[in-house]
Parts: sequence; C-alpha cells; structure tokens
Amino acid sequence: MKKILILVAFAIGFAVNAQDKLNEGVLVSKQTITSKNEQVQAQLAMMGDMVSETYFKGSKSRAEMSNPMTGDITTISDGDSKEVRVLMDNPQAGKMYNTKSINDAELASKEIIVTKGEESKTILDYNCQQYFVTIKDGDNEMNIELFVTDKIQAFSADSSLYKDKIEGFPLYSSMDINQNGMDMTVTSQVTAIRKEGVSDDKFVMVPPSGYTKIEGQ
Repeated sequence: MKKILILVAFAIGFAVNAQDKLNEGVLVSKQTITSKNEQVQAQLAMMGDMVSETYFKGSKSRAEMSNPMTGDITTISDGDSKEVRVLMDNPQAGKMYNTKSINDAELASKEIIVTKGEESKTILDYNCQQYFVTIKDGDNEMNIELFVTDKIQAFSADSSLYKDKIEGFPLYSSMDINQNGMDMTVTSQVTAIRKEGVSDDKFVMVPPSGYTKIEGQ
C-alpha cells in the first residue's frame, strides 16, 4: 500500500468572466485515479477523490493537494528556471522531496503527437476544445485526452510537453499511465476558478526544513 501511495503521489495541480484572458489566479480541481487491476483499484478506492488547488502566475504554478491516505503533496513548477519540485508529507513515508528539470533536449527526444478532436464542451462557462496527445518515449507510450480553453494561460510541467502545439490550459484531462507495471487512469477536472492575486512566496523552490531528498533522484 505504501509503495502505491508514493507512486500515485509523484505521478500527479469563484466564477470569473469567461471571456477574459486569465494569467493569475487559483484553479480548484478534482482528481480521480482508477485501475482495471482489482487489487490496485481496491487500494485506490480507499483514497477516494482528491481535491487540489493550483495557484498560477505567469510562468509559475503551485499545486497543493491533501488526502488522508497520501498526505500533503505540493508541486511547484517554474517555467523560467525550468524546474519542478514535488514536496510530499506522507503519514507513512514521512517528509520527502524530489526535483526535476524540464530539459528541452529530453523533451525533443520524445515523440509527441497532438490531434485536434471533433468534440467541444463547456466547463465553468469556458468553451473547451478536445485534443488527443500521444507521448512515445522508447517502448513507453502515454495517451492523454484534454479539453482546453485558450482563455486561461497557466504554466505546468505537463503542458510544457505540448506547449508549441496547444494554446491554453486544460480544464479536463484523462491520462493513461503505467507505474511499475501497474496500469492506471488519472482523470482531472477543474471545478472552480478564482480570479485573485497570488503572492510570489507561493513559488519559492527551497525545500522546507525537515524534508529529505528522495534517494536516486
């Protein structure tokens, strides 16, 4: 169970005028993780839905999520320094952090196929266009369905994969992933948007005292 929780933790961020371009504020999202493997699904079901708040400002974002099973997970992404830092305070594993660089050369080595879908949907009064993204990295393949609005400009590490191919931010995503042989589907939908100022303190990359770097990272 502890192993699954850690893998899940690191695998995954007030109504406003929907016609305004928005590049600063807070997005509230609900994430659901499912698996066709009955044993894995039974453990994932214990977690239930997870709610996160993503603070964004220009090229930076901070996603905060708290769940009794996974603990507190914070992901800070900086598009200027091209770094992503994940902090996890897990009731079983303790306080840990991981840092990853958004490497342009590494991204270039991946085959990324973006296909514009035929569907659109309205989410929180925003018109969202469907896209399908396939990311191939050697023998690994990841398939993602997105519904994207071009009215919100928020940076995330995931969006850096297809930033030149899709304009805007997804208010809905469904991603099939494989973690250590376990197939899972991660679904996320934005349920609320708050238009408000965000302090630069939210995007400080220095790990808080008491956090230990994950070995091998």
